[in-house]
Amino acid sequence: MITGAHFLLYSRDPEADRAFLRDVLGFGSVDAGGGWLIFALPPAELAVHPDQTNFVHPHAERPVMGAILYLMCDDLAAAIKSLEARKVRCSGVMEAEWGAKTTIPLPSGGELGLYQPKHQTAIGRK
Repeated sequence: MITGAHFLLYSRDPEADRAFLRDVLGFGSVDAGGGWLIFALPPAELAVHPDQTNFVHPHAERPVMGAILYLMCDDLAAAIKSLEARKVRCSGVMEAEWGAKTTIPLPSGGELGLYQPKHQTAIGRK
């Protein structure tokens, strides 16, 4: 039976991004060996969006579906303020029908999405 989900982030500077996830976002982790940290995440949900671009990434010799990671929060303004106190400057906030969103810059130059949903969430449902 399925027991969880494992997200993969591909980074140009994985050590710096791992330190950011650990030290700035405060995610707990285990060391899978040699400093390869695997992070615990908050509860998650999954949505399937339409796409016409064949958004896939080759992995384990198979075309695995691509994914975008958005962290969720109950108060986007407070989350942004908390990140600013840690010297992290998020992108501008965009309002959408489904919620308010920003992005969190990572040391590698990549970004993570962060949003406050307006819709009902599936967190806690089975």
